[in-house]
Amino acid sequence: MESVAISLFLLLAVVVSGWLSRLSPLSIPTPVVQIALGAVIALSTGAAVDLEPDVFFLLFLPPLLFYDGWKIPKEGLFRDKGTILQLALGLVVFTVLGLGLFIHWMIPLMPLGAAFALAAILSPTDPIAVSAISTKVPIPKRLMHILEGESLLNDASGLVCMRFAVAAVVTGSFSLVDAFGAFLWLAIGGLAIGIGVTWVVTRVKGLISRRIGEEAGSQVLISLLIPFGAYLLAERLHCSGILAAVAAGITMSYAEQSGQALADTRVRRNAVWDMIQFTANGIIFVLLGEQLPSIASRAAHVVQSTGHTDPLWLIVYVAAISFALIVLRFLWVWVALRFTLFRAVRKGVPVQRPSLRLIAATSLAGVRGAITLAGVLTIPFFVADGSAFPSRNLIIFLAASVIVVSLLLASIGLPFLLKNLKLPPEPKALAEEDNARAAAAEAAIEAIEQLQKAKKVGRNETELYGEAAARVMEVYRRRIEKQGLQGEAVSHLRKLEEIERQLRLAGIRAERDVYYELSRSRELSDEISRRLIREADLAEARLTGS
Repeated sequence: MESVAISLFLLLAVVVSGWLSRLSPLSIPTPVVQIALGAVIALSTGAAVDLEPDVFFLLFLPPLLFYDGWKIPKEGLFRDKGTILQLALGLVVFTVLGLGLFIHWMIPLMPLGAAFALAAILSPTDPIAVSAISTKVPIPKRLMHILEGESLLNDASGLVCMRFAVAAVVTGSFSLVDAFGAFLWLAIGGLAIGIGVTWVVTRVKGLISRRIGEEAGSQVLISLLIPFGAYLLAERLHCSGILAAVAAGITMSYAEQSGQALADTRVRRNAVWDMIQFTANGIIFVLLGEQLPSIASRAAHVVQSTGHTDPLWLIVYVAAISFALIVLRFLWVWVALRFTLFRAVRKGVPVQRPSLRLIAATSLAGVRGAITLAGVLTIPFFVADGSAFPSRNLIIFLAASVIVVSLLLASIGLPFLLKNLKLPPEPKALAEEDNARAAAAEAAIEAIEQLQKAKKVGRNETELYGEAAARVMEVYRRRIEKQGLQGEAVSHLRKLEEIERQLRLAGIRAERDVYYELSRSRELSDEISRRLIREADLAEARLTGS
């Protein structure tokens, strides 16, 4: 009963955090509010949720990483695959080496292996935190795609580095060959399992649906089970469950391109997954806030392990590590960008050199989150000889504090860095949309004409079918005519479409208000009212892109 009450209380905290974020006069991202609210709950109640890392990983990470992989634009992922891999692999190793040596130099009493373990768990950015921060901070789409792709893939490399750093401290030995082999097994095995689970499930689901029909509720439940199945199977085989969940999500997006699912299934499934993402994201950050008071309460004892007596040194360490992470990330992005531009010039490809502000924004946007917290809590209490793991409490305190600082710095700094920032234009996306709409319109007109010819109706009905078909096809012909326009004509038409969209939205909202009014006055039955309101909601969602 107590666990149920705690779960309900966490859900309430997520709701309240959304209200507080909207009421705040400052543009404070909801995750920061949720962390603060979690800390207030822990301080006021005197208790916090006992966070088990394994349970935390299983409950929250598979569905969230699966959904992020499912929804991330694949063309952006493959277009910028070189940049993403440089950040997901090269930057992680660079951060572990550079930050580990820096931490050991700054805190000599922390063994080098422990310093590398802390650097490793701080090296991966968090996809959940990146997605959450973007709801309040307008990050450019292409930069957002790169950050999401990086954060989805760098968890395996960061966690592998941490695992071997911890093993080196516990056993006193380290093998680079074993570490590289383990990384390959974790990464390749996790990716293969994620792809295989989704492929098998979707094929079986498709065969059953074609034979006995499709039920929306069952389809939604299957989509919820896939990430957990992929994660558990990968962990069972000692592969990366995180990468398995990501790969399962990416594969799911390709499986969905078959278009076999019913429209009603897709609408319901999207609603369920949006709710899960909102709820799980919120609970993660509330839980993080709840852990902070208990971690901070040990600060007085922790600081003694650094050779100092003043707890203020902990603030210095957190600030120095946070600054070092940004500097290392900036240097890596700058060098990697120079190398990319050099290769493009040699190939004769025209390029536009990004500004230093964009590089700084990329550096600041590397926020840490739930994976760092859960990973650092897996550090063992003891080493092989039975003695305590060196500086364990200090490592946990520093990691948790850096998470909060990275979120705050991104929340404050990104709006300033991205304000009025000129980015390379991407007209290809608009052209692709226009071409797709025109091709779809031509197919729609052809289908209408075929249906009209196939209908065997009387003379009067033939006229009615012709009039109705003309009205429907007029919408599609307008889309096709748009293809032949250029320059100012295209700009004029886009403005006209935007005005038309606003007018349609006003009309739809007025319709819905009438439906509600008629329902309240009992002039419209509940069943009809719900159907009409749902139609209005779907039409508004189509026009607003939500």
